[in-house]
Amino acid sequence: MPLVKATIKAGIKSAFTEVMNQKEGREDALDKLADKIAATVVDAIKSAQITYTAGLVAPAMGGPVTGTFQCTIS
Repeated sequence: MPLVKATIKAGIKSAFTEVMNQKEGREDALDKLADKIAATVVDAIKSAQITYTAGLVAPAMGGPVTGTFQCTIS
């Protein structure tokens, strides 16, 4: 699943809206807001897809893989 700015924006906007509507104290509101923004960012990062394209070589007789990992991130 690609990273979509609109999805991240919607999650952050939702976090602000929820906190604005709560009746608790300022510190609790800030904690909830920070937690929801952090969760939105973590979910976005976890949804990134890394696709290997080329660059690594494994020796025929075993041993460490060498080369430069080439990929696309979406």
